[in-house]
Amino acid sequence: MRVLRLSLICVSLLILFTGCDPKGDARFHRGLTEADKRLSTEDLEGAVRVYESLLDGTPRTAESHYRLGHVYADKLKDPLGALYHFTRYVAVSPDGPFAKEAKSFQKEGELLLLAHLGKGAPLTQEEAARLKNENLKLRKTLEELRAIKTPPPTTGVIAGKPGEVPQRPIPHGARTHKVQPGETLGVIAQKYYKNKNRWKEIQEANFYSSDAAAKLKPGQDLYIP
Repeated sequence: MRVLRLSLICVSLLILFTGCDPKGDARFHRGLTEADKRLSTEDLEGAVRVYESLLDGTPRTAESHYRLGHVYADKLKDPLGALYHFTRYVAVSPDGPFAKEAKSFQKEGELLLLAHLGKGAPLTQEEAARLKNENLKLRKTLEELRAIKTPPPTTGVIAGKPGEVPQRPIPHGARTHKVQPGETLGVIAQKYYKNKNRWKEIQEANFYSSDAAAKLKPGQDLYIP
């Protein structure tokens, strides 16, 4: 019994000091797989939405920034968006596996952005400096806007109805499901994933309280990630 207790303490300390979160890692990699799948079908908006949903500012999720950088650069032809995500990757994971490539793309992105803003016309040194300063301001503004997160409700009350589980806003254009009488999260997971054990993914995507048992109501809309 003493050995077991010591083992549990060691595991807890390991998680505390290393930031190890197997559950979070698994969810992150499932998200990457889902985003890659959407990207392969040219669902760019859906892929971007899933990649962005994985970002939490930790080195573990930095790869989402790297992949978003490529989406913005190669698919969306948006040098500002690409530059932002490559820059964020370097900031969050400076020694990460893609750090060298991200830094290289940063330099290319700045040149592409200057060319894009100059619409291909030759730029003087003064114009280039001005556009680069404007770019830095835009990047800072974009970073501040992306950092803003909607705070979760502080109580379990929605629209004055006590006892309901706080529900997250549904992303624009996301796949949704309207709850039918008698349905549970397990039933819904079986319908969309062919695996009822994935019900927690739906709960986490829709409700702020991941520990609460969601009280589904007929007619309620749910986001299906």
